[in-house]
Amino acid sequence: MVLELEPPVTLASQQRIWGLADRLIHHADILEVIPGMNNLTLLLADPHNTALDAIERLQRWWEESESLIPESRDITIPVMYGGEVGPDLADVARHTGMSERQVVECHAGARYIVYFLGFQPGFSYLGGMPEQLATPRRADPRLVVAPGSVGIGGSQTGIYPLATPGGW
Repeated sequence: MVLELEPPVTLASQQRIWGLADRLIHHADILEVIPGMNNLTLLLADPHNTALDAIERLQRWWEESESLIPESRDITIPVMYGGEVGPDLADVARHTGMSERQVVECHAGARYIVYFLGFQPGFSYLGGMPEQLATPRRADPRLVVAPGSVGIGGSQTGIYPLATPGGW
């Protein structure tokens, strides 16, 4: 079962998702709780007999949910922009109407929070990217994106931990 919130993704809504996930993690009828970006997936122990009741309870649980601010720490990640290591910088600048320097300053000047890990082990979906940097995903994904690459896909930014295909 999936609870999906309407856009936009905000830190406040993400903190409520984390809070609800924390509340449900030991619930007897739920085998697994998977928080995502602006959504929460629940794997029910007996979906054939409990799904309808769980849908009603999930609505109530969401209304009663409280924000959770997880314990965190600051990590500084060095990023190189442009050239061979950042081939999409000019495209982002063109799309946003900013200079390449402005894109770099705006992106590097933000403070990001890991909303969740997914897509591949260790891929960090980061919240906190300035709205003016939002850029559509690539129409033709690359066959290989180098590990350590920082990508922008829509209103999100993320860090590729491994070489993989990607459209950000």
